[in-house]
Amino acid sequence: MLDRMKSALAAAAAVLALAGPAGAQTTLNVATAGDQNMVDYIKDYLGPMFEKSHPGVKVVAVGTGPGDGGSQKIYEKLSAQRQANAPAWDFDVVVAHQKMAGQMVKEGLLAKYRDKIPTGNLVSRDTAENSLGAEVGGYVMPMFHSQTALAYNADMVKTPPATYTDLVDWVKKNPKQFGYNGIKGGMSGVAFVTGWVYAFGGDADKLMKGPYDETLKAAWDKSLADLKEFNKNVVITPGNAGTLDMLNRGEIAMGPVWVDMFYTWQAEGKLPPNMKLKLVAPGMPGQPMYYAVPAKAAQAKLAEEFIALATSPEVQAEGIVKRFNWYPGIDAKYLQAKLDQAAWQKLFADITPDDLSTKGKPFPIAPYFNDILESYEKKVAN
Repeated sequence: MLDRMKSALAAAAAVLALAGPAGAQTTLNVATAGDQNMVDYIKDYLGPMFEKSHPGVKVVAVGTGPGDGGSQKIYEKLSAQRQANAPAWDFDVVVAHQKMAGQMVKEGLLAKYRDKIPTGNLVSRDTAENSLGAEVGGYVMPMFHSQTALAYNADMVKTPPATYTDLVDWVKKNPKQFGYNGIKGGMSGVAFVTGWVYAFGGDADKLMKGPYDETLKAAWDKSLADLKEFNKNVVITPGNAGTLDMLNRGEIAMGPVWVDMFYTWQAEGKLPPNMKLKLVAPGMPGQPMYYAVPAKAAQAKLAEEFIALATSPEVQAEGIVKRFNWYPGIDAKYLQAKLDQAAWQKLFADITPDDLSTKGKPFPIAPYFNDILESYEKKVAN
């Protein structure tokens, strides 16, 4: 594993070494974790747009791989350059996941830049301030938010549950019509279970922000016993896609899904238009990716201008919402005037910007997250 990571970093360094073609005065190096679509988004969409408004600047996008592993590589690169006492670091902008963003802030690898850019005051969600227990306020701008919610067949469910408590009552009256994938079949099931603990376990705010108290999990016993009872009347699906498949076939009427996957499937005709979404109270988790500026970025000022462009309402509307069906990193209310009515209705008809602000929750800090998964295995799944 270490060899592969070193090879990936060497490859990224080689790309950067080749950057700065003849005629370009300045190179802005953007390193992004995530899948290839993240790299393509920088290379094909944001980069050309930024270069057009900044003559003489060339944007170079480097992918470090999907998942937390990709963010780990960014962290290792910055950490190594600091240890080497490099006067300027290779990356000017980084796009990272929550876990490593928090780690990089703790270790002083990122610059505090958000107050310097004009879009810095357009963010409203907690994830802009706290990342799985790490204080990141000022150091990050959310690029987008993925969000889980309940998908339901509006022909079969005329009045969807508004809260987790309503859902419990609905499942009692409609056994085997609700499905989710537990905690081993995908993150939508994990998100549903986490939302359950937020709803019934007590002190959800502490789970999301810390500090960690190992004894707190004992207070979850009643809620987990109730979840085990709840599971007797639900269907355990094979995964995120499996939940959508079963909804599509009418085998279940409701289940938790990732919103962007829901809308992508619907746009591709894999889900009929009578499928709707509901974000129930007190809320369900989602997760952002962050734009950040390394503490010794060679082009820090340009990096700030790049992130300001990338988090502008215009780009968030066209690039994030319309291209990917993701929710924006900034408060969605700033996008309404930038989207045509059809695009706005598509993404926000079922889940409003206010729903996102009040019921779009982060995942818990890492030790509570591990406790929830462990407790589910011991007290619900056995």
